[in-house]
Amino acid sequence: MSALPMRQQVARALVGRFDEDPSLALVLAEISADLFASALRRHPARAVNVGIMEQTMVGVAAGFALEGFVPVVHTIAPFLAERSLEQLKLDFGYQRLHGLFVTVGGSYDYAESGATHFAPGDVAAVASVPGMRVVVPGTGAEAVTLVNDVLDRPSLTYLRTSTAENAESRTIAPGGLQRVRDGGGATVVAVGPLLDRVLAVTADLDVSVLYATTVAPLDGPTLRAAAGADVVVVEPFHEGTLAAEVTGALTDRPVRLTSIGVGREVIHRYGTPADHDRAHGLDEAGLRERIGRVAAGSRRAA
Repeated sequence: MSALPMRQQVARALVGRFDEDPSLALVLAEISADLFASALRRHPARAVNVGIMEQTMVGVAAGFALEGFVPVVHTIAPFLAERSLEQLKLDFGYQRLHGLFVTVGGSYDYAESGATHFAPGDVAAVASVPGMRVVVPGTGAEAVTLVNDVLDRPSLTYLRTSTAENAESRTIAPGGLQRVRDGGGATVVAVGPLLDRVLAVTADLDVSVLYATTVAPLDGPTLRAAAGADVVVVEPFHEGTLAAEVTGALTDRPVRLTSIGVGREVIHRYGTPADHDRAHGLDEAGLRERIGRVAAGSRRAA
């Protein structure tokens, strides 16, 4: 894992691409302006900081897209996925425009800042935008791979960076699920930065593990090939967010689906991200208990 956090690696990669590719545009709303300072300084005609106006930010990005640019937008997750959802839907989704939307902070990386900065519902919200692809990398290097894929093959994409990262990057195939471990019992789908925890708690269990960095659309064929009667999805956002994608891929077979993610209750004692992980059962102890219960039941059913 690089010494640079995921967010900084993405910013560095974007600035490098921005200097090389005159078809790219950049729109910010104050957040991370320091990370993109050189692009703002060198290319003021296509790099804009609109100030604390996230809805305007998305509208300006759509204007760039209509003029043939591929806009890159960056801000905190709730300010984009929730505050600007209507603009994403109307300005991009309905007009079938391309753009890369990079966020930081979800689900509760800014735990000390309180609920205004939380966004466990961001993936569910942006996945409702027509044509939106959602990617959730597990490391900075994987995030850069996904960024370059979007810029090489423009699409409408939401990329969710996080402070939690896996220890090692994997050679990912954008758009696909990866088989990480084969087993005879349940199939566990680990999303992005939760892979390491899933591998740690399932090391002595007879389960298959799939790794997802693209979650919408989900790779149905790979899931179908791997899944048995029990499927567990471990997701770093609202619990159940990927349930429709999973059941849609397996609609012709009986499946017991267990979703493990961020709960819907509001936690008022903010603490740290690790505190929230424990409260939602997303730490290793919580995951071991819930995945172990499914694995034991899967063995009995077999």
